[in-house]
Amino acid sequence: MGMVRRTNESHLNGFILLGFSDHPQLQKGLFVVILVLYLLTISGNITIILVSRWEAKLHTPMYFFLSHLSFLDLCFTSSVIPQLLVNLWDPMKTITYGGCVTQLYVSLALGSTECVLLAVMSYDRYVAICRPLHYTVLMHPRLCHILASVAWLSGMATTLVQSTLTLQLPFCGHHQVDHFICEVPVLIKLACVDTTFNETELFVASILFLIVPVSFILVSYGHIVQAVLRIQSVTGRQKAFGTCSSHLMVVVLFYGTIIFMYLQPAKSRSKDQGKFVSLFYTVVTPMLNPLIYTLRNKEVKGALKKVLWKILGTNFE
Repeated sequence: MGMVRRTNESHLNGFILLGFSDHPQLQKGLFVVILVLYLLTISGNITIILVSRWEAKLHTPMYFFLSHLSFLDLCFTSSVIPQLLVNLWDPMKTITYGGCVTQLYVSLALGSTECVLLAVMSYDRYVAICRPLHYTVLMHPRLCHILASVAWLSGMATTLVQSTLTLQLPFCGHHQVDHFICEVPVLIKLACVDTTFNETELFVASILFLIVPVSFILVSYGHIVQAVLRIQSVTGRQKAFGTCSSHLMVVVLFYGTIIFMYLQPAKSRSKDQGKFVSLFYTVVTPMLNPLIYTLRNKEVKGALKKVLWKILGTNFE
C-alpha cells in the first residue's frame, strides 16, 4: 500500500521541471531569447503555410510536404515552449500530471512524424532530380497524401506505445524532472523499478525513427549526387543542387541534434549538455526551417513578394 501511495503522488502533485535551475543567472535571459525565437517560429512557419496555399505556382508535392513540415514545427514548439517560458519565469516550475502527459504524447508524436516526413521529402527530391520526366506521374496528389498520412500515423503509433509504457512505470513519489520537458528518457530515470525493457524499447524506436530514415535519406542523396554530376551544364547543376540544399540543411540540423540526444550513451554527456541540445532542436531548429527555405529558394521568395504586394495593394485601395 505504501508503494501505491508513493507511486500515485505524481498524479496528485504533478511534476517539477527543474530545467535550468542550476543556472539562475541565465533564466531571465533565456526567457527573452526563447520568447523572441518562438514568435519568429510562429510567424515564419505560418508564412510558409499561407504562401504555399495561396500561390498557385507552389501547389506542387515539394511545397505540399513543406507545409506539413511547417505545421509540425508550429505544433511541436507550441507543445513545449509556452510551458518552458512559464517555468523560466516562475520559481515554482511545476507542471500538472495531465500537462506532463499531454506534453509527452504530443511532442513525441510530432517529433517522430517529422523524422518520417523528412525522409518522405528526400524521396520527393530523388524523383524530381533522378526521374524528372516521370515526376508528375510518380508524385501524384494521391501518393503525396498517402505518404503524408503514413508519416502522421507512424508518429501517433510510436507515441501511443512509448508514452504509454513509460507512464505505466512506478515513480514512487519522484516528481522532480531534471529537464525542461516531459520526455521519455528523463521520465524513465524517475522510475524506481528495473527499466531495462523500457530502455530497450526506446533504443529500438530510436533506430526505427532515426537511423532508418537517415539511411534512406543518405541513399536518396547518393543517387541525387550521381544524377547531378551527369548534368553537363553548370547552370543545370546549380539549379539541381539548389532545389535540394534547403532540405539537406534542415535534415542535418534536425537529425544531428536528435541523434546526439537519443543515441549517445547517457553517461557520456552531462545533464546540462543534454538540456541545451534539446533546447536547440525544440526552439532553434523550428525557427530556422522557414528561414532556410525562404532565403535559399527563389520560388518561395518570389511567391512571398507576390502575396505581400497583393495584401498591401488591397489595403491601400
